[in-house]
Amino acid sequence: MAQIAVIERKCTGCGLCVNNCPFGAIDMVNGKPELNAACKVCGICVKNCPEKAILKLETKVKSVDKSKWNDILVYAEVSGGRLHPVAIELIGKAQEMCKSVPGFKVKAILVGDGVAPYAEELRHYGVSEIAVYDASELSYYRADAYAACVEDYIKYAKPSVVLVGATALGRSLAPRLSTRFHTGLTADCTTLILRDTTDLVQIRPAFGGNIMAQIVTLNTRPQFATVRYKVMSPAQRTEEAAGDILIRRIPKGVHESPVSCVSVVPVPPKKSISDAEVLVVGGRGLQKESDLDMIRELASLLGGDWAVTRPIVEKGWTTNERQIGLSGRTVRPRLIITFGVSGAIQFTAGMNASEHIVAINNDKTAPIFDVAHIGIVDDLYQVLPQLIEKLKEAQA
Repeated sequence: MAQIAVIERKCTGCGLCVNNCPFGAIDMVNGKPELNAACKVCGICVKNCPEKAILKLETKVKSVDKSKWNDILVYAEVSGGRLHPVAIELIGKAQEMCKSVPGFKVKAILVGDGVAPYAEELRHYGVSEIAVYDASELSYYRADAYAACVEDYIKYAKPSVVLVGATALGRSLAPRLSTRFHTGLTADCTTLILRDTTDLVQIRPAFGGNIMAQIVTLNTRPQFATVRYKVMSPAQRTEEAAGDILIRRIPKGVHESPVSCVSVVPVPPKKSISDAEVLVVGGRGLQKESDLDMIRELASLLGGDWAVTRPIVEKGWTTNERQIGLSGRTVRPRLIITFGVSGAIQFTAGMNASEHIVAINNDKTAPIFDVAHIGIVDDLYQVLPQLIEKLKEAQA
């Protein structure tokens, strides 16, 4: 682990370190530099200090015995009376990664009240062991209680990797678990690669989506990662059931929790663009809000749904629920058609796994054509009305 240190007796207070820091992580206090929480330990200040008054200190971290940590554990969330589909996607990805390390297996964990029947369903997805924590005290989500259950099983099974869906529950649970085990957590991963050394390469967009960061947890276990719904391919269900169901005793932390539920107000179910098989997307190329009517009409004619990019939401033309991308929804439809979408990485990271991608843009150098299967270089106001007309004629 590295940190930056300032040798005050050498420092002249020239301020070059403040000017050169790309993160604004250095403040001048009483004529001397002080690092704030924005420091990334990049070392630029060290290289540019003329007096050599700034040092980068490396602390050697004691490595864990990786041979004692094996297999991949998937947190299988139960939501709305069903297994959340992201759990099946994570199991599919875990099965793929297990091929890299001989002997690695996929395990799953269920936590809640009345979740035991879902363990039987998981046996049809190639899971070797399903741990079940089923109790009335777990009838609603309490971060400390659920974390205590998952922590208990992790200590028992010692998985090398723990995968959690990036749902509202998962985003709360995963960081609590990584903190309890003093290890790292990578959120919203778009790609996961398991090396034969059991190190997990976790790839996610960083710096506002401008780069793809590769993150590896070398010295601690387990390795935690969250993944959004619709990012990975789901596991295939088999007719034959396999795998053991392990009913676990509820740990003390659940009974001792000071948190209690006052009331439960169910959220009305909403249709999500993440579930659409066909999507028509409008981007920055749309000139006025009323142009979204054509996007909606084409989506309706195709029997699908409509969506937008971030600039459209920022204009106030629709809500974030219709947005695709890192700050919106991740989608994986069979067909997606984009109009006036440039294809910034913030957008493509949320839809590049779509089965068929058709892009219409008048800029032939637009990045969207790098991910599109079919690209049309033309004015969307020429193509979109013609598509609508042709579909109306075909239906008539």
